[in-house]
Amino acid sequence: MRAGLGPQDERIVFVVGSPRSGTTFLAGAIASLPGFVDLGEVAAFKAAIPELTGVPATEAARRIRRILSLARRLGLVGALRGVEQTPEAAFVVRAAALAFPQALFVHAIRDGRDVVCSLLERGWLSKGRGGSDDAGLPYGPQPRFWVEPERAAEFAAASDARRAAWAWRRYLTAVAATPSERLHEVRYEQLSADSESVARDLAAFLAASSETLADALSAAHGRSVGRWTRELTAEQVADIGAESGTVLERLGYLRGI
Repeated sequence: MRAGLGPQDERIVFVVGSPRSGTTFLAGAIASLPGFVDLGEVAAFKAAIPELTGVPATEAARRIRRILSLARRLGLVGALRGVEQTPEAAFVVRAAALAFPQALFVHAIRDGRDVVCSLLERGWLSKGRGGSDDAGLPYGPQPRFWVEPERAAEFAAASDARRAAWAWRRYLTAVAATPSERLHEVRYEQLSADSESVARDLAAFLAASSETLADALSAAHGRSVGRWTRELTAEQVADIGAESGTVLERLGYLRGI
């Protein structure tokens, strides 16, 4: 029997977190483990998330299960543990947990100021940026589904740095809705400094081989850690602090980890 046509492995792994926090690298490392497969960012799932955030969790769960189960069957990878890495999944973690009761969630966390540097480089939230992502969602300064409705006009008028910090804060705090016993956090800074200990803890969480995972995670580097100190202006740092300083402080980034 072909791998994708047998019973589906229910132990899907969702790698969530703000864009530019290391989700792609982390998902790829997990997917390199025997018995796992990288689903990437499933476009149909990504495109559905803005609407899914506005429906009851049980309905969103039903639709999430249908979308991801179909994607896995079409890819003939149903018998493997899928690793889904759509960052926007952070906003539907409760529904995803209902959709797949055996699913686990890995949260990639990175200093929001470094995330801002990377987002500014990409320009996804910047004024004058056209085009759209692979799910057809437009780039530019217009409010996204995750912007607080009462602050929509403020978001559109904010500086590029503040919008980027806004995104980091909203993605990061949305993950708090995940059942705690099914969530594992990975700090980008710890990963780049001590990949072996990160691999050991993450492998235990996933019930997987720590040696294999350590090999994959060893490619992490710390060259971009603290890039904000070199690249951001004082005004940009102030804008970041105004928008996300409370979360930065709570995570220890304002006093060192």
